[in-house]
Amino acid sequence: MLRHCVYPGSFDPVTIGHVDIIHRLSRLFDRITVLVAHSSQKNYLFSAEERRDLVLSCMKGLKNVSVEIHEGLTVEFAQKTQAQVVIRGLRAVSDFEYEQAMANVNAQLAPGVETLIVFTRPEYGHISSRLVKEVAQFGGDLKDLVPTDVAQALRAKFA
Repeated sequence: MLRHCVYPGSFDPVTIGHVDIIHRLSRLFDRITVLVAHSSQKNYLFSAEERRDLVLSCMKGLKNVSVEIHEGLTVEFAQKTQAQVVIRGLRAVSDFEYEQAMANVNAQLAPGVETLIVFTRPEYGHISSRLVKEVAQFGGDLKDLVPTDVAQALRAKFA
């Protein structure tokens, strides 16, 4: 049985914490789809295509990882692509209640799709896309927050 997971997120922008989780998942699953969420109701710094391309630039050498753009329910995408698992990253206890509620709703909508929580490594727990954008906006050092390609794209956006 092919083990396929979906790892959804806005990835606006992708951080080293996201990249770490994807690398860890690549050793556990046969196939990983990084799902770049897009909602016409949200304001993003990067377009969906730019976010997809930035994630792809961080996945060089990972042959079992693909990146897709999706607007809609993640569990519907998982069912359509026959993914057995939706992965959610957890940085802090404050994220837990939201993630638990989402997992419960997903289980109701798609009983055949499991939601698994992957904990962020402690050294990345403080990194969020929102924080990264603020650091970039004010010209701060992005070296230990995002991959090089992402840092370059952020600097270009705020130039």
